[in-house]
This record gives sequence, C-alpha cells and structure tokens, in this order.
Amino acid sequence: MLEKSAFRAKLEETLHHHISKKHPLFPILMNGEKPDIELLRKVAIEGYQITKYFLDYIEHLFFYCPKDLPRHKRRLLFNLFEEETGRLSKSANHVELMERFLKALGVSDAERDAATPLPTTSALIDYRLAAVKDPARYHIGAAAVMIASEGQNLESTAIEARHSILGKVYGLAEKDLLFFSVHAKEDIAHVQQGLDMVADLCVDQQMQEEALFAVDHTSNLFYQMYEGMYQAFCINRPLVAC
Repeated sequence: MLEKSAFRAKLEETLHHHISKKHPLFPILMNGEKPDIELLRKVAIEGYQITKYFLDYIEHLFFYCPKDLPRHKRRLLFNLFEEETGRLSKSANHVELMERFLKALGVSDAERDAATPLPTTSALIDYRLAAVKDPARYHIGAAAVMIASEGQNLESTAIEARHSILGKVYGLAEKDLLFFSVHAKEDIAHVQQGLDMVADLCVDQQMQEEALFAVDHTSNLFYQMYEGMYQAFCINRPLVAC
C-alpha cells in the first residue's frame, strides 16, 4: 500500500497521463480556416448527453459520503449547490448553461431532446452511474467522477483555452460559452478536492489499485467517446495517430 501523499500523487499522474482532449477530433473542430458548424453541433449534442447526468453523480456521492469524512461531504454539498444553481459562479444551472450553448449553435430544443447517445457515450455514462450508485464501490465512483471526469477539461498546457478558440472560430459570444469558462475555473479546484477525497477513502492496497484503475479507465472511456464521435461524424477524414 502506498503512503497517502504518494498515492495522491500517483492518482494525479494517472489523470495527466492521457487527458482525452488530445483526441484529433478537437483540432478539426478548432480549425479556423475550415469551420465546420454541423460537426460542432453534433459533438455538442453528444456532449449534452453526458452533461445532463453529472448532477446525478454528485448527488449520489454526497448521499453516500462516509460520515467520518465531513470535510469532503461539505465540499460535495458546495459542488452540488453550484451544479444545481450556478450561484457560486454567478451563472446558472450547469445543464441550462449547456443548453444555452446548443441554442447559440442553432440546435433546437426538440432536436436536443430527441437525441440519444452513441454506444461509446453510453458506456461512459453507465460506468460512472453504476459506480456512484453502489456504496461498496464509493471510492471507485469518487475517482471516476471527482478526478477523471472533472480533470478532462484541465487546460494547463494550453496557451489559449479551447472554448475561447471555439468562440473565435464560430463567432460565439462570451455568454454562449459560460458552460466552458465556468468549468475551466471550477474543475481545477474540484480535481484537487477529488484527489484529497480519494486519498482519504482508500485505506488498503486493493482500494488504491481500484481507484487508480477507475481514473485510468474513465479517462479511456472519455477518449473512446470522442473516438466514437469521430467514427460517426468524421469517418471520411484522415485519423491522426495519438
């Protein structure tokens, strides 16, 4: 079993090993010379499929949080409050922010609500839901959601945030991109909180190994989700090796 600080560092290393936003789908979306609004709409609708479940994840993590970890339960409560209301960021409910983004792209409510997730997107949704709903796998759900999922949007190596580039390429206003700008700030803190939480939760070697696998596996599921979008929406484009 790793010492707590070493385990925390290993969790963070595992997260940064393969952030899925490196998928070649993103350079296509952000190509200022050939903006593809139809592709962006399809990807955004698919992204909405995972966004609308995130509150469920946090609700279950809050509900099942062990009573002997009150610091983490309070942090989850703040996270839950922000997801539901947007009050802390002075914005709005986070699903509503994503819906505003879709509207800015010209996606109707009917088109949005009629969409169903691709199989690779469903795999990501289902894995996290199953984990957070099972108290025996609480540490796995926490690792999958609070570290791997919150960590997918970290922009530590980017000169300019991706949502800012998208705004310029597709002529979107700052208000249209609030979902992304809010998360770009919040997710940094949420990942650190997740690392603290999972480091405290895992009290034996098996739990540590399961949590590390959850971070790695969830990150892979994110990558496969984007690969699923690539195959569904960009099949005639050359795939760049990752």
